[in-house]
Amino acid sequence: MASFIERVCLHLLLVLSVSQSITQAVDRSNFKTCEQSAFCSRQRSLKPGQSSYRALLDTLELSNSRLTLQLLNNNNKVRLLLELYRLQGNMTRVKINELKPIKPRYEVPDVLITDPPTEPMSVMAQDEHGVVLSLGGENRRLFVNAQPFRLDIMEGPKVLLTMNSRGLLAFEHLRIRKDTISHKITSTVGSMWDKIKNVFSSSKDQTDTEEDGKTEDMEKNNEDEASDGAEEKKEKEADQPGMWEETFKSHSDSKPNGPSSISLDFSLPGVEHVYGLPEHADSLRLRNTDGGDPYRLYNLDVFQYELSNPMALYGAVPVLISHNTRRTMGLFWLNAAETWVDVSYGQGSDEASQTNVRWMSESGIIDVFIMMGPQPADVFTQYASLTGTQSFPPLSTLAYHQSRWNYNDQEDVSTVDQGFDEHDIPYDFIWLDIEHTDGKRYFTWDKNNFPQPKEMLQNLMNKRRKMVTIVDPHIKVDSSYKIHNEIRSRGYYVKNKDGGDYEGWCWPGNAGYPDFTNPEMRSWWASMFAYDQYEGSMKNLYTWNDMNEPSVFNGPEVTMHKDALHGQWEHRDVHNIYGLYVQMATAEGLMQRSGGMERPFVLARAFFAGSQRYGAVWTGDNAAEWGHLKASIPMCLSLGLVGISFCGADVGGFFKTPSAELLVRWYQAGAYQPFFRAHAHMDTPRREPWLFGPDNTALIREAIRQRYTLLPYWYQQFYHAHRTGQPVMRPLWVEYPEEIATFSIDDEYLIGRDLLVHPVTDEGSTGLMAYLPGNGEVWYDVHTFQRHDGAQNLHIGVTMSTIPVFQRGGSIICRKNRVRRSSSCMENDPYTLYVALDPLGNAEGELYIDDGHTFKYETDKQFIHRRLSFTSNTLSSSDLSPDTSFPTVSWVEKVVILGAQKPSAVTLTSDGRETSVEFEFDPDTAVLTLRKPDVKAAVNWTLQLH
Repeated sequence: MASFIERVCLHLLLVLSVSQSITQAVDRSNFKTCEQSAFCSRQRSLKPGQSSYRALLDTLELSNSRLTLQLLNNNNKVRLLLELYRLQGNMTRVKINELKPIKPRYEVPDVLITDPPTEPMSVMAQDEHGVVLSLGGENRRLFVNAQPFRLDIMEGPKVLLTMNSRGLLAFEHLRIRKDTISHKITSTVGSMWDKIKNVFSSSKDQTDTEEDGKTEDMEKNNEDEASDGAEEKKEKEADQPGMWEETFKSHSDSKPNGPSSISLDFSLPGVEHVYGLPEHADSLRLRNTDGGDPYRLYNLDVFQYELSNPMALYGAVPVLISHNTRRTMGLFWLNAAETWVDVSYGQGSDEASQTNVRWMSESGIIDVFIMMGPQPADVFTQYASLTGTQSFPPLSTLAYHQSRWNYNDQEDVSTVDQGFDEHDIPYDFIWLDIEHTDGKRYFTWDKNNFPQPKEMLQNLMNKRRKMVTIVDPHIKVDSSYKIHNEIRSRGYYVKNKDGGDYEGWCWPGNAGYPDFTNPEMRSWWASMFAYDQYEGSMKNLYTWNDMNEPSVFNGPEVTMHKDALHGQWEHRDVHNIYGLYVQMATAEGLMQRSGGMERPFVLARAFFAGSQRYGAVWTGDNAAEWGHLKASIPMCLSLGLVGISFCGADVGGFFKTPSAELLVRWYQAGAYQPFFRAHAHMDTPRREPWLFGPDNTALIREAIRQRYTLLPYWYQQFYHAHRTGQPVMRPLWVEYPEEIATFSIDDEYLIGRDLLVHPVTDEGSTGLMAYLPGNGEVWYDVHTFQRHDGAQNLHIGVTMSTIPVFQRGGSIICRKNRVRRSSSCMENDPYTLYVALDPLGNAEGELYIDDGHTFKYETDKQFIHRRLSFTSNTLSSSDLSPDTSFPTVSWVEKVVILGAQKPSAVTLTSDGRETSVEFEFDPDTAVLTLRKPDVKAAVNWTLQLH
């Protein structure tokens, strides 16, 4: 236990480092490069060449849908087990593990939503050189080459993907040190001792007290290897630095089973564009990492992160998507350990373009899913079938959120709330950061500043507004704190390597870290959100989980020591999935408190594959700089490509102080991104929307109001994302996969299929170039209704009020133009339909309505889903889900048709009655406005233009 003086000194250092980070860029010396990561350095030292592995074809076994085959490392004679599965939906799964490890290697649980269903495989041909398998039909085949081991997937004469073509498969097997072991023992008890080195002649003399039976297992493994014809092997392969222990700065990482990393390469012929691998503050298209660091996937708390950098950030999704004009494919590397990914663009053997991708993980097994598309939508469906779809959020969470670290007290909350009403600016959620608690004890309130939380929440509820409070996964070590006592008494804390509770420093000071990988711990955590446990909470109180990487201020790279223990597993095995488990347990808690009726809302900073099932994420502690505003677009686009649609960036920037111009532009951009929240550091000046003068207040108000009018469309897009896995915010190439001009665009994007957005992200901008895709298509400026042809670069003049947004010709978008103080107040308001005609005079769209917050849409089929269609001068509404219903009183009050011609009359047919409808036509803009059809939103009707 550290002395009082040591604690004080450490706390001062932490405070100093945090305060310095506000004004300085990230201290890169706190985070490893590949060269400083022992396993990455070792793996990267292997150069492309002939693989050391060969497939032992005589070990091949094929069941209906699973092929197993042993691989032999020619250098050390260690055998691996290769498993191949043909999965439903045009996917292939490849697993590689040690044939006989001395202990189990970690296989990631809880990410796949089910055991993926398989389809039959058959052997088409086999000889001493390899085996050919059918993957369905005559065209799709999988080739296993024996020596060197290589796997090719082909469709017809074309190679779609090659695995281990560059011979970079490397699998460091678990082992017990057999050669001379040198242990360094350093003591700081009393006066400083000299370093004492004890040398042991064999593993039998170790004083580390290895687990019973390891030596016997190793001897058995050696006997098996000997039976394969191996000599008494050089298992003494020359040890390299960092194989058995590793030091970074002042932190030491013990590795009782030595090196355990894995590596595998893939080649993608004909591919020049790959995407994914979030989270990085970088371009949408992944960069060539030759000559620099690989992309790193290792969840870290990085203060004021740098842009255009492959450094690790808060979340990690090991999914890469390749795309060219012919095909879209995906690779899902299911591994939760620290992972580095090299990407290189170049030429293949036939001098055609080729992209090579190499994955390197510190531990675990190789478990990779090859998603073969062929269309972008197919890849999204395939990935969703594995890890699930985006959770369907409450409608109000798609509205505007107001936050800062920290609103001071209940009076401050009330004043800010009233300020929105006084300035006629809508909002739905106000947020409280860590200062609202009693001394950073989560699930509590500061009794001086927030003495009556229920009264505060009730005042918000009276206005149909809500609150979010923070609950972080570090628990103050304090014997008077109920949460700490419960976790400790139940044994639910992560352990250090010696078996005691792991402790580190975070916002409360000395903190314990609950083991969220333990289902019992998650269940208990969920129970703490019950109204009788979380005192002061009410149904309009929701949650965010920050610092869930996990952040440990005095840990290596500001996170947990890798040799900490989660049951039988080291933290190195589970690091990247820890944040997912925190969000999972919290979301479960919010559902349980309502008896499973209410949809939860949980925001988390750290995430992994599958996190989309539990809520929203944001891009972390960004800065009030134009570059960070720009970066928010590719960062959220990358997340959408790998299933996480509910993404946003702190509007205005978390660190530093934005100029009025930057703040306005950020509101304009944020209003058209999925998660829309303003947030700021406690040391920055207040920046509520009305504090920058009346002109800027008006501009911000207008941006927020635009968000509210479009809430029906946003909600519809999230419904589709939940049902299908398609991203809400998507790159242009997703909808225009053959249009090469779209492949590298990451400063504009689509919301669904039908809205194209190009935010203004340059200081002092008076104009920008926007690309409108689609040869033969048309796009309409949503503000002026001006029509533009597709497949062109369009120059747009901009003023401070300009938000360039275009509606696709051929679409129908539903809006609610009566903006009120919160989305809940707009629940029964009428709709306005914007019908944008394509060159043939047709358009289609949808309208989705439910109660906006419960699971009744799922459990009781209480929703309305309607198809809107305009063809042959007739607009009609028909039921897409005839077996569902919802008692809405909403109606259609106006229809605006873009690209129209003037009719002589308009008639409405509904419930067997025909009535005439008033209309206006503007010949300058070709806009036809139908006023007051007053037709119910939930019934069949037609509007006929004569």
